[in-house]
Amino acid sequence: MNQSSGVSWLYGTVLGRGVLKIIQICKLDHLAVAFLRSPLSKCVIGSYIKRNQIPMEEYQAESYRTFREFFLREKKTLEFDTDPRHLISPCDGWLSAYPIEEDCSFFIKGSHYGLCDLIKDPELSQHYDHGACLIFRLCASDYHHYCYIDDGTLEKSHYLEGELHSVQPIACETYPVYTLNRRVWSLLHTDHFGPVIQTEVGALVVGGIVNHPVQGRFQRGGEKGHFDLSGSTIVMLFQKEQISLLPHIEECLRGGQEVRVTWGMQIGTRYAPPTMTP
Repeated sequence: MNQSSGVSWLYGTVLGRGVLKIIQICKLDHLAVAFLRSPLSKCVIGSYIKRNQIPMEEYQAESYRTFREFFLREKKTLEFDTDPRHLISPCDGWLSAYPIEEDCSFFIKGSHYGLCDLIKDPELSQHYDHGACLIFRLCASDYHHYCYIDDGTLEKSHYLEGELHSVQPIACETYPVYTLNRRVWSLLHTDHFGPVIQTEVGALVVGGIVNHPVQGRFQRGGEKGHFDLSGSTIVMLFQKEQISLLPHIEECLRGGQEVRVTWGMQIGTRYAPPTMTP
């Protein structure tokens, strides 16, 4: 959960926030994209691996021509919990969870979020009163591909242009990043967890989001898409009484803490009403 010193400076100091605004106004991210896609970026891969302690033996390729090619690396093997009653993580990352209040909002690290601001669909937002919001924050060392959590069907994806802030905790304490940032949201009609809204959120500085087209039904564990050039966040919204997190995860999440999760691991179960005792 460590934050980089650069991000801490950008969001934690007056001068840093001024520099951040200049980056955004002048669209300096275009220069970063050009560099990371070019062969010149190959020189930064080794230090990036070392700094983030990435276990490269888990990945298929042994060499990469550009940083972008390295960022999109694929694992040799991928495993996921196959029990349809089990809720799985769609990605590697740090998980946090928040209740959705009656007014279709939730509160994270000093920022108040309305669901209609997140997905720009007030009518759909109403169906998630008293539901659950799960947030998966990917880090530099993570596998930046994400999967479907269940079998089901997908409605049209919605692209919302926005800014590109970091998703590290200090940025979330400074700005409501999940409603400011570029994002793509989709309504997933899942077989076991009801209608789930999944939102992929872009991040500083690049914020690329690539979702694969779907024809017919999607399958649990199938790749939904990947982030391009920058680690980011996935926000998942569940309706009331659809999921229950595993007890040890729920215990760790109390107080707004984060729990380390990995792609395809079980994090919860399909909701089961409490049994009545005579």
